[in-house]
Amino acid sequence: MKNAKKEDTREKSYQYRNSDSSRLEVGGVTCFRRKDMVSSSGGTYRRLAIQTHFIDRGESYIRLMQQYVVPLYQEGDILSISEKTITMCQNHVTEKKDVKLGFWAKFLSRFASSNSHGVGMDEPYKLQLAINLCGLPRILLAVACSAVTKLFGVHGVFYRVAGHGIDGIDGFYANSKFALYHDIALLNPVEPGRVCDEIWQECGVACMIVDANDLNVKILGKSSPLASVSDSVLSSLIRDNPAGQQDELTPFILIRPLKNKAGSSLADCYSEE
Repeated sequence: MKNAKKEDTREKSYQYRNSDSSRLEVGGVTCFRRKDMVSSSGGTYRRLAIQTHFIDRGESYIRLMQQYVVPLYQEGDILSISEKTITMCQNHVTEKKDVKLGFWAKFLSRFASSNSHGVGMDEPYKLQLAINLCGLPRILLAVACSAVTKLFGVHGVFYRVAGHGIDGIDGFYANSKFALYHDIALLNPVEPGRVCDEIWQECGVACMIVDANDLNVKILGKSSPLASVSDSVLSSLIRDNPAGQQDELTPFILIRPLKNKAGSSLADCYSEE
């Protein structure tokens, strides 16, 4: 009952970012216009959230680029890719049936804090997976450090101490409309920088792979043309999490500087309100 109430709270707090008024059809691709964003460098950018089919395990991310992104992409654009997409393509997941729930995961999950931005360590199976990846001693240390630092208003220590990429674990979403997400956890993508460079070489798309939610943004990898752009600037372009936190199916965010608007095949999409 306790977990059901937490899931209820999360579901109600999500804001669905796709609306009919912002929907566009461009080159046979469905996308949704997001609010303009001013980056930390002072530039202004327009963003399109590109809608895809439900991306299943083992799909080709190069083929996805060719199908959904290449028809819209122009020189100077930046593509933000949800890390879940690459993880699914790499099939870097763990199934719930392979996670044997133990005493410590059941016990510690009762004291873990929950939030409205995803499934946290209050989900016993997710905590058990963290124990499997990090080892019980490190998780106990992370729990102890987190308990102490929270008294002083410091948050996020658990994930920093635990390490091993567990802050990037997604999944076991009981309320997702996609049944597959109920029973799998997605780990961090493998070699995200290499993936970005492969996309650049094969498709000519400058991109970054991000772990983003309504709380924060982490840049996991970026292609060579973006090497000189700081992570803080790139993060500022999607700080409002334009991909969405629910089931929008918009894992690709096309980011375009306004100075590139003239002559663009997407000029009509970017017309002023």
